[in-house]
Amino acid sequence: MTVTVTDTGFGPATQADIVALADLTDQTAVDLSNTDDPAALQDHLDRLTLIRVAFPAFNDGRAFTIARRLREMGYSGQLLAKGPVIADQYAMLRRVGFDGAEIPDDLAARQPADQWQFRTVDWQQHHYQARLRA
Repeated sequence: MTVTVTDTGFGPATQADIVALADLTDQTAVDLSNTDDPAALQDHLDRLTLIRVAFPAFNDGRAFTIARRLREMGYSGQLLAKGPVIADQYAMLRRVGFDGAEIPDDLAARQPADQWQFRTVDWQQHHYQARLRA
């Protein structure tokens, strides 16, 4: 099982009918691996309501780039990191465009909601990219 982490704390896991990129036809939710090219979703972005991007390990940052590219391509739906990301990464997740993370139950037990909430307070501060764009 998993727990969804957002700025408001822990919540239930996503219950949508989610398919892998290779199986995407007319569904509205898709799972991407950290090796998938987000450009493959270009023609589907207007109807997708949820994209989850896999983090196979907390130290594999390729999903950060995928999230940023999806937002730059115009995706405005819910974007979740999926896997063993840690609370210390939450601010960066939010800065690159993720709305939250879906983490395993055992990780949620080791890093309870208050550890994540601590990082939600000021994730927009110290965001140098936004300051450069201004």
